[in-house]
Amino acid sequence: MKILEIIKVAFTSLKTNRLRSILTILGIVVGIFSIIAISTVIEMLQKSIEEGVSGLDQSTFQIQKWPAINTGGPSERAKYRNRPDITLEEYKKLKEKLTDAKYVGAEQWTFGKQIIFGNRKTNPNVQVSGTTPEAFPNNKWVVNDGRAYSDRDVERYENYIVLGEDVAKSLFPNSSALDQVVTMDGHKLKVIGVLEKQGAVFGQSQDNFALVPITTFQSFYGKRDNSINITVMSRDKKSYEDLMEISEGYFRTIRHLKAGEENNFDFRSNEQMLTQINQITSGVRIGSIVIAAIALLAAGVGIMNIMLVSVTERTREIGIRKAIGARRRNILIQFLVESVTLSLAGGLIGIILGIIVGNLAGSLLKAAAVIPMDWVMIGVMLCVLIGVTFGTYPAYKAANLDPIEALRYE
Repeated sequence: MKILEIIKVAFTSLKTNRLRSILTILGIVVGIFSIIAISTVIEMLQKSIEEGVSGLDQSTFQIQKWPAINTGGPSERAKYRNRPDITLEEYKKLKEKLTDAKYVGAEQWTFGKQIIFGNRKTNPNVQVSGTTPEAFPNNKWVVNDGRAYSDRDVERYENYIVLGEDVAKSLFPNSSALDQVVTMDGHKLKVIGVLEKQGAVFGQSQDNFALVPITTFQSFYGKRDNSINITVMSRDKKSYEDLMEISEGYFRTIRHLKAGEENNFDFRSNEQMLTQINQITSGVRIGSIVIAAIALLAAGVGIMNIMLVSVTERTREIGIRKAIGARRRNILIQFLVESVTLSLAGGLIGIILGIIVGNLAGSLLKAAAVIPMDWVMIGVMLCVLIGVTFGTYPAYKAANLDPIEALRYE
C-alpha cells in the first residue's frame, strides 16, 4: 500500500476509537509537555542571565569578597561575611603588580540612595558606586553625553557624578543634565556625564545608578564595612586565564596567605557564573526528564495496549487484506504508522502546549520569549522512538496472522 493510504487508514482507525485514542495520546502529551515547558523556562532564564552578566566584558574578571553565587546555608554565609573587606590600599598594590593587564579598576557600591535636583527627586532606590576610571571600560559603561572622570579627578576628591540614563531622565526630562548640580545625602555633586542605556534583565532596569570618584565616595560613606571589588581586563583572550592565576598569586601575597591556606576572596567571571548557573538548572532539568520519562513509559505501554486491542478487533480486516494480496510488510508498516501517528499527535500537542505555557511562566519573570529548538527536535524524536518501540510487537503480531484463521475470526 502507498504510504498516504496507510496514514489515511491509520487516522480512520483512530477516529473510530476517539476516546481510547485521546486517553492514549494524553500520556504522551503530559510527558512531552513537562520536558518542553521546563526546558523553555530554563532557556529563557539562562538567556536573560547571560544578557545580565554580559555587563562584565568577556576578557574581564573581578576579585571580590563574596562569591558570585552563594547556594550555601547560614554557616557558609557567615564564613564569607567574616572575610576581611578588600581595601583601596590592596587594590593599589595589586594594580602596581599587574603590569600585564590592560585595565585594573576598583568599584565600591551602596544602595537605596536618592538624588535630588530642585524639586525633582529620584526614588530612594538608586545604586551608587565609587569607582576608578578603569571601571568604565571593564564594565562596558560608555559615556553618551559629557565625559567620565579621570585619575586626576579621583586624586583631587572631586565632587563629580556620572548618571545612568534612568536617573538622568528622572531629574532632567526636558533638558541636558551636564554641568547641573545635584544633591545626594546632603552632598552637592556636579554632573559631568550621562551613560548609554544598559537595558534590562528580568524586567529590572540596569540604568538606575550613578557613579562618583572612589575617593569622593569614601569621603561620604567611609572606608569600613564596604568591600571594594577589583576588576581586571586582560590585553587579549589568550592571556585571560594566565592573568587570573597571576592575580590570584599576587593577591594571596598581598594578604599574606600561607601555602595551602584557603583564599579569603573570590573571583567572578562570565564563564564561572554561567557554569554555576548551568549546574543549578541542570538539576531541575534532570528532575523534569525523570518525571517525563515515567509519563512517557506509561504512555508507551498505553500505545502498545491500544494497538494490541486494535489488532484483535481488526483480525478479520487483516485477513481480507492478506487474501487480496497484502504482504506482511504492508501490514507491519500499517500498524507501525498507526502507532507512530498516535505518538506524534500527542507529542506535537505537548510541544505546542509546552512552548506556550513555558513562555507564559517565563514572562512572569520578565524574561524574553524563546523556542527551545533543540528540545523540540528531541521531543519529536522521542515520539517517533516511542511509537516504533511500543508499536513493533503489535505490528509484528498483526503481520504474522494466518489469513485463513483471520478470515474465520468473529
